[in-house]
This record gives sequence, structure tokens and C-alpha cells, in this order.
Amino acid sequence: MPALLMTLASVVAVAAAVRSTWSPCGLSMLSTITPLSETGRRHRWAVTAAWFIVGAVVGGATLGAAAALLAVGVGALDLPGETAAGIAAALAAITIASDLELGGFRLPAHTRQVNESWFDQFRSWVYGGGFGWQIGVGLATYVTTSAVYLMIALAALTASPLAAFAIVTGFGLVRGLAVLLGRRVTSTDRLMALHRRLADLLPAAQRAIVLVQAAVLAVAVAAAWGPVPSVVLGLGVGAATLVRRPRPAIRSGAHPA
Repeated sequence: MPALLMTLASVVAVAAAVRSTWSPCGLSMLSTITPLSETGRRHRWAVTAAWFIVGAVVGGATLGAAAALLAVGVGALDLPGETAAGIAAALAAITIASDLELGGFRLPAHTRQVNESWFDQFRSWVYGGGFGWQIGVGLATYVTTSAVYLMIALAALTASPLAAFAIVTGFGLVRGLAVLLGRRVTSTDRLMALHRRLADLLPAAQRAIVLVQAAVLAVAVAAAWGPVPSVVLGLGVGAATLVRRPRPAIRSGAHPA
């Protein structure tokens, strides 16, 4: 069972990191840390991007340390495998309900944007690493999907501090690597084209993250109670995701730079 939970947590970590690219801060970084913008500041984009990725990994490790402490606590409880899987299923159901806003339910979302005055106040390694840390830690800026919370919970349920730390640190790495999407932005036309592509992909990203959580729910239910309820729940959530309009990633008042 620990191996299964590690796998589920890893999948959710990658999916949540990818989905978070469409957060206001994620989009802002893809507008403000590009070859075009860094040339205007007389900085080298490759250096700033490298610091951003390093900062994101450190941010992921920061959150990973917290997840590792939670894993120590879960390990002390010595939960049976079926119980841990049942808890994972319940948590996945909660985060799915939040992302779909079923019945108006929604988990708390941290609506904070990075301080872009840093670009004028600090050297590139400071704002690159600082922004990367805030992005990589996952909870310091906008939380666009409840899968971030599910990742932390699943990492803790592995009852392995090392695995929990590695999984959440990986989340930070994937978030940081998103800055490479802007590596060819050397003109305003290319910048606009990049954001148009991201806008076109947003609906698919919104549905994909819920489907990933639905898969986690189905697998966890199967591990805890058997395949029949797993299939029923998986089909039900999949149908709800396809027919229900996903909630917008950016609400009024939250606009990327």
C-alpha cells in the first residue's frame, strides 16, 4: 500500500504543478521572465531562469519538509493499508468537489500575487530565486487547484518522510521548469502568441486535473473497498467533469501582468 500511495502522490504532484502554470503568478512569470524582458533589464535570461528554477526547487523542498513531518505523524499512527487508502479516497472526493465547486463548495485559496516591484529593486538572482521560491512552495501565491492540498495529504499518507519530501520537492521542480516555456519569447508578438496558446489550453487543463483526481479516487476506493464502487465512482466523476463547466482559474480582480 505505501508504494501505491507514493505513486498516486507523485502523479498528483506533477499534475498539480502543471495545472498551476495557469495561475495568475504562473502567467505573470511567463510575461516578465523572458528573453525579451530580461534583455530590457540588461540581464541574461538564462541566468535568471536558472535562479528561478533553483528557487522553485528550494520552495518545493520547504513544503516537502512540512509534508515529511506530517508523514512522521502518520507513520506513528501505523494505519492499516485499507484505512490509509480510504482516507485518500475521501480526500480526493473533497478536492474534486472543490475544483468543480459542487454545491458552491470550495476549499480556501490563497489569493496572493508576487510583488513585481522586485524587478526594479533587486538583482536578477534575487528576484529570480525569490519568485521561484514563492512559486515552488505552492501555498505562498494563488492556489488554482485543490490538487495541491491533495498532493500534500497523499505525501503524508505514505508514512515515509523521505518519500513525502521527494514528492513535494518534485512539485516545486516542475513548477519551476514552466519558466522554460518562455525561452523563445524575444518579441511582443511571440509573447502574445504564447499566452494565446495557454489560453486555448486552459479548459483542457482544468478538466485534466479533475480527471487525475478522479483516477486517484477510483484507485484508492478499489484498494480500500474493491473494484465495483471504484468503477462507479470513477465513471460518475468523469461524467461530471465532462458536462460541468470548470470554474475559472482567474477570478475578477486577479489579473496577470
